[in-house]
Amino acid sequence: MIFQNELLIILSVVICFGSVILLYKLFKKSGLYAWLVLETITANIEVLILVKAFGMEQTLGNVLFASSFLTTDIISEIYGKKTANKAVWIGIASTLIFLLISLTWQLYIPSENDFASPMIRNIFAITPRIMIASLIGYFVSEFYDVWIYHKIWDATTKKSGNSKKFLWLRNNGSTLTSQLINVIVFTTIAFAGTYDTKTFFNVLISSYVIYIFTSLLDTPFVYIARKIHEKELEKEASKNQAA
Repeated sequence: MIFQNELLIILSVVICFGSVILLYKLFKKSGLYAWLVLETITANIEVLILVKAFGMEQTLGNVLFASSFLTTDIISEIYGKKTANKAVWIGIASTLIFLLISLTWQLYIPSENDFASPMIRNIFAITPRIMIASLIGYFVSEFYDVWIYHKIWDATTKKSGNSKKFLWLRNNGSTLTSQLINVIVFTTIAFAGTYDTKTFFNVLISSYVIYIFTSLLDTPFVYIARKIHEKELEKEASKNQAA
């Protein structure tokens, strides 16, 4: 099917970003924490798949990785820097735990009736390297994302005198720079020597191009999350006044 991969990537953006908002709407901060755990595990599996889309060769997982920056930006905007840093630590912890669990799968002696072990071992043989690369890239880029988000926020608040203004700037400014860091760190550690030089740089460049688009697309979702939060505060205020 023509443009099948492109359509699937666009659908993935809608599903992932929409899921972040849905989980926040239903479960508030706990929902955002849950998404980070889900995202860090599934993205490190999905990134093993190499496809061609939008005229570029690229790994999957970029949209899921991008959703983690959306999530931490929402947490920064609504709950503050300390809570956003806690969310990053939750993502790191979930990656480490899954890494340890997936390593034990390869140590079991399969039954003679087993059929899944060879396929699982083929997939997860490279997973430790992927997850270590992801862990380092996630650690550096996510903490940077939280830090620069609040730096931009402080600067724009001082200039405008209004902390609500320039959400689009702190969101895009933090995400675009932090994702560049993530792409360089992750791609180098995960795939250097795995692909030939041309494919390696194609993956690096295409990953960041995808991140540029997802960064621009995630801004409305941060606004939606903030609007949901403001409505909840208004409801609480109304209830308190009525009481």
